[in-house]
Amino acid sequence: MIRILTGSLAALTLALGLAVTNANAASEGGHGVHIDRQTWTFGGFTGQYDPAQLQRGFQIYKEVCSACHGLKRVRFRNLFEPGGPEFPEDAVKALAHDWPNKIVDGPDDEGKMFEREPKAFDPILGPFKNDKEARSAQNGALPPDLSLVVKARNVEYTGSWWAHPFSMLRDIATGYQEGGADYLYALLIGYAEAPADVKLAEGMHYNAVFPGHQIAMPQPLAKDNFITYQDGKGSLEQNAADVSAFLAWAADPHLNSRKGIGWLVMLYLVVTTGLLYAGKRLLWSKIPH
Repeated sequence: MIRILTGSLAALTLALGLAVTNANAASEGGHGVHIDRQTWTFGGFTGQYDPAQLQRGFQIYKEVCSACHGLKRVRFRNLFEPGGPEFPEDAVKALAHDWPNKIVDGPDDEGKMFEREPKAFDPILGPFKNDKEARSAQNGALPPDLSLVVKARNVEYTGSWWAHPFSMLRDIATGYQEGGADYLYALLIGYAEAPADVKLAEGMHYNAVFPGHQIAMPQPLAKDNFITYQDGKGSLEQNAADVSAFLAWAADPHLNSRKGIGWLVMLYLVVTTGLLYAGKRLLWSKIPH
């Protein structure tokens, strides 16, 4: 028992120490930027993806992001499976057939590789065949694959060091896992004119959220340059939110079923606990004390 308590105290001390160290490092580094938390349908313990928002987000990806970025860990068939955008299957198959980036397949009967139209089981590829081709076309910058970009990014804590542990506890209590989506949304709306005291390197663009504030990616969406949806509506903020939600789904496509199973498991554990307690009372009630 003493060893367990000692280990728990040591783990808590280590966690608090890391929290303080990270907070101090962020404040001393001077690059921490406060990012507001957005309201997402998939947030928290019970949140679920909104298929309509994911469909709009895919439209943004298709019309804007796919010019440079691929989704090689997402397959066309995922677009019509439950828990995602849930497009009609026939529409997705037609989309895959007309996708401009072809699939390299083979070898054929002559031992040669060939290109073919994508099918539903193929990944959603970007325009470049390899990283060197991508860098050559983008002045040395490498457009990342967006399949897991929401999981690879997160918001940075910018508050006081003494409040960091409480912030961590709040995240645990609320099931906060939307940091990547919050960061991506802030990045997309964070382009602006560079301040007078900031000198941009050649080919770089100013972004208030990106670390160092200089980013190679040109502004993909703007106040006066956004995608209009089929209902005639649209804005920079809505485009940014929709594509961020879509990429959150791309990085975690089983969120809906995972949360549903989690609540079933919790219900199972509650019922099992009640049955075990009732069985224990029944068994020991027959034994004199």
